[in-house]
Amino acid sequence: MIGAMDFPVYPLVFKPAYKDYVWGGSRIGSAFGRQGVPPICAESWELSAHPDGLSRVATGALAGLSLADLTLCHGAALVGARAPDPTRFPLLFKLIDARDRLSVQVHPNAATAAQHGGEPKTEMWVVLDSEPGAFIHVGLKPGVGPDDLRRALETKQAGDCLNTLAVQAGDAILIPGGLVHAIGAGCLIYEVQQNSNTTYRLYDWDRLGSDGRPRPLHVAEALAVIDWTLPAPKLLREDPAGTAVNVWHDVLSSPFFRMRRIRLEHSETVIRDSGSFQALFVHSGTASATINGVTVPLPCGTSCLIPAAASRCTIRADEPANLLLTTLPV
Repeated sequence: MIGAMDFPVYPLVFKPAYKDYVWGGSRIGSAFGRQGVPPICAESWELSAHPDGLSRVATGALAGLSLADLTLCHGAALVGARAPDPTRFPLLFKLIDARDRLSVQVHPNAATAAQHGGEPKTEMWVVLDSEPGAFIHVGLKPGVGPDDLRRALETKQAGDCLNTLAVQAGDAILIPGGLVHAIGAGCLIYEVQQNSNTTYRLYDWDRLGSDGRPRPLHVAEALAVIDWTLPAPKLLREDPAGTAVNVWHDVLSSPFFRMRRIRLEHSETVIRDSGSFQALFVHSGTASATINGVTVPLPCGTSCLIPAAASRCTIRADEPANLLLTTLPV
């Protein structure tokens, strides 16, 4: 392994870890022209240091190393001084293709994870594409309490307890730990989340798994970590004024991540942040990233990690391109 002092700083593109959950579709391959994607692909763990799905560097001097190994070896030079633990990559980035709706589920927050176990998980979604009629379930309807939800689960009416929002491309929303939620059918989503894989299923729509049997539920655990005080979050619809070219626009901020977006047209922008890594995703078009004279092409659908040690990174697009950029919050 490359030593801690030998850190070649360049734009890092990774081989993702693919997940073939039963509700997945085929758009992660088709929408971005990717090769080697499973025929049914529910999730692509784009930038992941989680042991349940490690992503590995695809090119350059660090090729083959996992994001977890890079973080352990290079610490703050990779993740930045604002990371709570320089030896553990703090976030996980995914693409999610929901051909069918996901289970009704919840993740713990820091307090309930400490009390009941598991890893805390707050996440955010950006809708990249949606079929007509696509929706998400976020939060419980006003007045729904533990007894109401238990009865609904017993009678298989859990959907009636959920707040439902129609979505379209460009929408973004924050899903804090403790909030009941489910992605509906027809959504292609870019997800940023804490580095966690703790999910408690409340209801799975009486669906059978790939083995022909119902997937496990975790009702007791889920009820224990739901934050019954959380209101349904607001959908953040992309502002038409936010399509101005070559200007960074805020999408969403939380205590765990900050996301911005930019549209480049035959132009370039310089990004730098010594306190945090920077995670790029090319939503549409093509671009390139250059650090220390090393240029890496970024086709549509590419995720790229810019180490915090990069003094500057130049992002260039010779055609119209839309990019999402995530960092740790200031």
